[in-house]
Amino acid sequence: MKGLLLTEMEMVIPFHDVDSMGITWHGNYLRYFEVVRCQLLDKLGYNYRTMLESGYAWPIVDVQIKYVKSSTFDQKIKVVAAIVEWENRLRINYQIVDVDTNARITKGYTIQAAVEIATQELCFVTPEVFQQKIRPLLDASQV
Repeated sequence: MKGLLLTEMEMVIPFHDVDSMGITWHGNYLRYFEVVRCQLLDKLGYNYRTMLESGYAWPIVDVQIKYVKSSTFDQKIKVVAAIVEWENRLRINYQIVDVDTNARITKGYTIQAAVEIATQELCFVTPEVFQQKIRPLLDASQV
């Protein structure tokens, strides 16, 4: 998967995440997206605490998920997240694959928009504080 900044994590599907048939409940994939998104934002140096401290909230305004194949209890998976858009909104693409076979299980994206906390106004351009975090990545990709 390509993107301006990428991170991944491996995990084993726990028993409490599956239904009575041993298949991962569909809503848990969004939780896996959230965990890897937090890791990605930590890597960027602009996590949710930093966002709030900078005066912006970044609610999810759109989410899409495609269930390609089921995952099951005790299966080892890799969850990958990549920033693919950032100028006017933050789009992060996700992919979940089986670690052993590399078979795709799930893919999707989230879109977040900056909202100035003091005014509750939606920002149509990414705030400067976020742009400062992205610029070094842009400079590095042009070398």
